[in-house]
Amino acid sequence: MGIVRAGVVSATIGTSGVVFAATDRPALDPQGRLHTFCHAIPGRWHVMGVTQAAGLSLRWFRDQFGAGKDDGRDPYDRLSDEAASVPAGSEGLFWAPYLMGERTPHLDPNVRGGIGRSSALHTRAHVIRAIQEGVAFSLKDTFSIFEEMKVPVDKIRLGGGGARSSVWRQIQADVYAHEVELVEAEEGAAYGAAILAAVGARHWNSVDEACDAVVSRRRASRPRADSSKTHAEELFDLSPRLPSAARHQHQRFRAPIRLIL
Repeated sequence: MGIVRAGVVSATIGTSGVVFAATDRPALDPQGRLHTFCHAIPGRWHVMGVTQAAGLSLRWFRDQFGAGKDDGRDPYDRLSDEAASVPAGSEGLFWAPYLMGERTPHLDPNVRGGIGRSSALHTRAHVIRAIQEGVAFSLKDTFSIFEEMKVPVDKIRLGGGGARSSVWRQIQADVYAHEVELVEAEEGAAYGAAILAAVGARHWNSVDEACDAVVSRRRASRPRADSSKTHAEELFDLSPRLPSAARHQHQRFRAPIRLIL
């Protein structure tokens, strides 16, 4: 995906979700909410945040409640079509994607996911869209920490299965309030390994040169001002309170685990 220079950031939604940035200095979060490692390029580093159950949230819904009538298309395409019928903000419904505890920013294995602010007007389609929006808001937590740490964000490149959905791409643009883009190569990790191998085989003199030559933008989604405003007003103010509420409920009702040998 060409994340080799400061300012270019990737946001991928697979089973988990990862926001990944390259830096020219070791950027460290004192609270440990992000991971900082050496980059593949000597003298550079990368910093990243992780949502444990990003695409997993939508897969959980699919497995438990189905993907609607089978019309021969991919089940996730059908789910995204349902989500597209609901306005931005899911009319107040909110999803906290903490199905496996959470890493960024909460560092808590006991926090749990849930649906908030539900009402009788909400439908199955609202829940699907709320899941997609909730995952995007969880990834936005990493962007907020980047801002605290002065990690620049000039371009956001999307990847993973979540990026195949035009609905989910637009949701991310609206939630991040930033243009997002797709690159031509879908398989980020394998493509990156091939680029490094090509540099090692002297096809290019540097990783920077290789990325400039082969990484190209396919399409972009721009944030819609009205949708970004809706997300900022109705959802983002609520999201910091959900982990503590979910943790409280988990501590109230969890039972000790006994192993029977």
